[in-house]
Amino acid sequence: MKITVKLSGHVLFPTIDTQARISEYAGIVKELVSKGHEVNVVVGGGAPARYYIQIARQQGADESTCDFVGIQIANLNAKIFSIALGDLACPFVPTNYYEMQKAKSTGKIIVMGGLQPGQSTNAVACVLAEFTHSNLLINTTTVDGVYTSDPRKDPKARRLSKVSVSELNKILESLGTKAGEYELLDPVALRIIQRSRITTKIIDGTDPTNISAACADLESGIGTLIVP
Repeated sequence: MKITVKLSGHVLFPTIDTQARISEYAGIVKELVSKGHEVNVVVGGGAPARYYIQIARQQGADESTCDFVGIQIANLNAKIFSIALGDLACPFVPTNYYEMQKAKSTGKIIVMGGLQPGQSTNAVACVLAEFTHSNLLINTTTVDGVYTSDPRKDPKARRLSKVSVSELNKILESLGTKAGEYELLDPVALRIIQRSRITTKIIDGTDPTNISAACADLESGIGTLIVP
């Protein structure tokens, strides 16, 4: 398969002073490649991005500038992850569409971070999945799938094994403007999934083996399958 993996910054870099789990996740990607899959990766900003965004905001930066700071950190995280992949990875981190084309021509794993202010790394992952004609997009989060409501606030929230894009849109709308903090897919990402019919699975990425399991069996009980 052609697979795009979104590695949440909250998974790789949960705190600013914690040893990043780069090697574990790089090993999973290498394993998928060894099985014949074509894999590309998008890495989020995590705690380092939040830390520097907070400093920028304290100094009076506007939100677009804060977004730009987060993009730079996500790109740095992506570069570090590409180093962990060694010769399998494209030697540079694409930061625009033309660089994505150039990266694709190398035949190596594309590793990306952010692209532009106002666009989440989840949206970047959907753009990359669309660009590479991925059969599957794996979105790792710190929750184990899509729930009927925010499970951190609602004890009656139910995890869904499968959900349509339209149903997920309604769930995100019910969560309000802070839906991005729930680490699901934003409206831009969902529109891309729908228009290109990208099969997507949201999983708990805190266990890296879940990535392999989700790729091996889409109907497994791991995470939530989004049906475009």
